[in-house]
Amino acid sequence: MGAQRGRDLLLKLDAAQSGSFLSVAGLRARRIALSAGTVDVTTADSPGRWRELLEGAASRSASLSGSGLFRDAASDAAVRQLFFDGSIRPWQVVIPDFGQLDGLFQVTALEYAGRHDGEMTFELALESAGALSFTAI
Repeated sequence: MGAQRGRDLLLKLDAAQSGSFLSVAGLRARRIALSAGTVDVTTADSPGRWRELLEGAASRSASLSGSGLFRDAASDAAVRQLFFDGSIRPWQVVIPDFGQLDGLFQVTALEYAGRHDGEMTFELALESAGALSFTAI
């Protein structure tokens, strides 16, 4: 996989849960982090007293964050309402030349900022709230 433009990573929301995803915002910076915890099963009898992990038992999660400009008033309102309601909705992340991640996420942080001589910006954080699927492109 060669270098890709960061702007090509897309964050989409299905606010109505209708199966129709729309781009939420003009994100200038985006980040996705996939993580898996471990389950330590080390005992006094472990060979050489090396740590042993239980395969396939860890909990997995995904965190998404982005900052930038909302596309329009409707996308701003949709994300803001999800935050205040604590709602969990389907989101889609398209990673160029890699794949697409689909699943349920909750908006866990929403920040607004603006300078007197600039545009209003936002920062958004999402946490996975269920099983995710990955489709290679």
